[in-house]
Parts: sequence; structure tokens; C-alpha cells
Amino acid sequence: MPITTKLHMEHEKLALTPTFNEVDGVKLRVIPQVNTDPNSNIFPYLIKYKDFQELENALDEDPTVDNYEPMSKDDSVGIYYIEYSTESKLISEIVTAVNGFTTEAKTKDRGWLVQLQLPDRDALNNIWRYAEQQGIQMKIISIYDSQRSDAEVSYGLTPEQEKALIVALESGYFSEPREKTLNEIADSVDLSSTAMSGRLRRGMRNLVSAALIDERDEN
Repeated sequence: MPITTKLHMEHEKLALTPTFNEVDGVKLRVIPQVNTDPNSNIFPYLIKYKDFQELENALDEDPTVDNYEPMSKDDSVGIYYIEYSTESKLISEIVTAVNGFTTEAKTKDRGWLVQLQLPDRDALNNIWRYAEQQGIQMKIISIYDSQRSDAEVSYGLTPEQEKALIVALESGYFSEPREKTLNEIADSVDLSSTAMSGRLRRGMRNLVSAALIDERDEN
């Protein structure tokens, strides 16, 4: 079943990462284009920044960039074609190999936030394994089953974290006053209180991060 997934990726050699970690406040977004060549390493970018000379100085020093060409720019918005170097880490090849395509890619925090259209979850698993092999830290923010009206959203939760949160909610752990203790909900799923606490804490962190990541980016 086709899916849409949103991922956040981090690696020091991901394309342009050295530039946007050097130039504070720059925002880069890949401009969607029809390109079925998995080996292509030239992409158009919409770039928002206050000082394009400073930006270009950073691009000159960026080991993931081979070449760049400004197509247009005004005081704070520019369109650049950027060619990646062989040192740059990309997922475009594996995305094309699994018959998927990127619908959105933009800088976020110290990495890239990307949205992919994929034929099924096996394709996502292949991308995940590729990222692990390349040393890319990847977090799944959300997954939507494209053919369902009641779209499923994972919000970056592992199945274990999702189960822990649901059990805690249904048991009244989050109620005021609290209806069950941590030990009681941990016992109900045969976990130690330490393990249950860890799943709840990590699950809530992932949930908040996934739910708010787009809103923070628009501010």
C-alpha cells in the first residue's frame, strides 16, 4: 500500500550540512523537479538569507559542494543550482531505487526534514537500512497510508512506546488525580517500572517533537 512518510536526518556529510551549520539562520529548501536520474547530483534550491556573500563564502568551503550557480537573488531570497561533491551523503539514489520520490526537503535543526512518497513500507525499510549503513541518523516523524482517508500517523513512536502511552492513558495514569501508579501500569504489561518510565518519557519526547516540528519551522 502506498505511503507518505516524513523523516528527519542528520549526518555531518549530508548535503549542505556544513553550510547551514556555519551560516546561522539560513533556510534551504529543495525546489521540486521532475528528475528520474538516481545518479543526478545537481539540485535547485530556494534559499532565504540576509547576506548572500556570506552564504557563498560558506558554500566555497563546504566539502559537500562541488559547484553552485545563482540563478536569481534579491535582498533575502535566492534560487541556486548546487552540485554535490562525491563526499556528500544522499538518499536520492536509494529513494529512486525503491520507486519512491521526494515531495519536500528542507533544512531543520542540524539536519534535513524530508517527505517521501513510497510504494509500501518495505521501501521505507530499505531506506532505513541504507541510512544505517551510511551512518545517517534517521527518525521517522510520521507515516500516512496514502489510500486511506483515516490516515495513520506514527508521530515518530516505536510500537513499544505507542503501546506504553496508550496503556498509560487508558489506565488513568495521566488523569488528575492519577488513577494508577507507574508500578501498576508497568505490571499490567509485564515491564519493570524503570522500563515503563523510559518508554513513556521517550514516547512523549518523540510525540511532542513530531507534533510541533512543522509549527516551529514556520515561525
